[in-house]
Amino acid sequence: MLFNSYIYIFAFLPVVFFTYFFLLKRGMLLASKVLLVFASLFFYSWWNIKYLPLILISMFVNYAIGTALSNNLTPKYKKHLLIFGIVFNVGLLGYFKYADFFIQNINFIANTDIPLLHLALPLAISFFTFQQIAYLVDSYKGETKEYDLLNYMVFVSFFPQLIAGPIVHHKEMMPQFEDKNNKKISYKNITAGLFIFAVGLFKKAVIADSLSPYVAQGFDFSTHLGFLEAWSTTLAYAMQLYYDFSGYTDMAIGSALLFNIRLPINFNSPYKAVNIQDFWRRWHITLSRFLRDYIYIPLGGNRKGRFRTYYNLFITFLIGGIWHGAGWTFVFWGFLHGIGMVVHRIFKELGYSMNRFAGWFITFVFVNVTWVFFRAKEWDDAIKVLKGMVGLNGWMLPENKNIFFGADNYITLMVLFGAMFAALLWQNSMQMLSNLKPGLKTAVVGGGVFAFSTLFLTRVSEFLYFNF
Repeated sequence: MLFNSYIYIFAFLPVVFFTYFFLLKRGMLLASKVLLVFASLFFYSWWNIKYLPLILISMFVNYAIGTALSNNLTPKYKKHLLIFGIVFNVGLLGYFKYADFFIQNINFIANTDIPLLHLALPLAISFFTFQQIAYLVDSYKGETKEYDLLNYMVFVSFFPQLIAGPIVHHKEMMPQFEDKNNKKISYKNITAGLFIFAVGLFKKAVIADSLSPYVAQGFDFSTHLGFLEAWSTTLAYAMQLYYDFSGYTDMAIGSALLFNIRLPINFNSPYKAVNIQDFWRRWHITLSRFLRDYIYIPLGGNRKGRFRTYYNLFITFLIGGIWHGAGWTFVFWGFLHGIGMVVHRIFKELGYSMNRFAGWFITFVFVNVTWVFFRAKEWDDAIKVLKGMVGLNGWMLPENKNIFFGADNYITLMVLFGAMFAALLWQNSMQMLSNLKPGLKTAVVGGGVFAFSTLFLTRVSEFLYFNF
């Protein structure tokens, strides 16, 4: 079930919302939590019910391990139990997401013919795996207070953040469900939630989905791209990816607010970043937080000398690249960002500074170049686009200008320029939310944006991060 679908907007979400607060109003706290778990698992099973046992097994095993880690065990036993839990989660993720990738590489290197497993990627496995690894580590450190299995299932499966994040911590979620003030309908939160949901729906349905055919034409169908075509393609993908994923996150935050639950911010105008470190503090913030807290710092962070710091940065981003997808293009994307972070660190330690505009320009170009490997399905597609970006395929438009600049694509280009203007110069959705004042103006603007966006739901498409 998609956030950007009629059934979610006009059936699933309203039914769960009204039933949830109906139960709370009658003091049926246990039933309200059962409802959330049931609704969330129904939401998850909508795509493919055969993967329901997978998430249930994952939750039961991690709950058991987390509960054990919270007990008074010997340090040695706790450490071994934590390692077992991490191996279990990574092994589950590795089997379903990377098994065929490993087999392909073994076949290539050893010239063997091991048959592929052709496993379908279970929805949300990357997100609920990282979320539960964080829970185990926090339990090991004594930073979690577990209530019971039902509460844990609410934490993992809560449908607004289940499929593609934000990646949340147990300690920032469960106290909200226990807060007595959150057990009553809040019209302020309803207003804010509906408004930010409408903004997210507009981002996805109107902007991202309008750019999708243009991006596909450049990456997947065109045999070669000129300079203008290549850059317009990569810029279109940069905007498509941002508005698609930030739109999803806005809708997740908006849906959760209806239940008086505040999810963490995941984007903060990343294309305004003035260096690569700044970019990762703004892009997919909860993933950056996870990589920092559970990979970079455990590796030693910046505590073991300069060169070890460079190594830790590089490995962290390489893992981040692998997490995004089972392919060498994702590995190379992580490699490039790891190199970028190391170079930035070296320049910073040498005391170099840069004009803010120059820093922004270099960062923006670097990010757009690396997105090529993030989007390309094959190496040849990436090389094709990069050749166009540096002018090796010519600087002018093709003879058949309608391929990219026909009547339909003029509208797409207008959407692209509007999207770039908003991403670079306008306040982001979280700033809108913090400045939001309930009233007639908010209702009219939010209602208008929502109504306009629903006109585009006839071309419903999955969110890009569902593939990761």
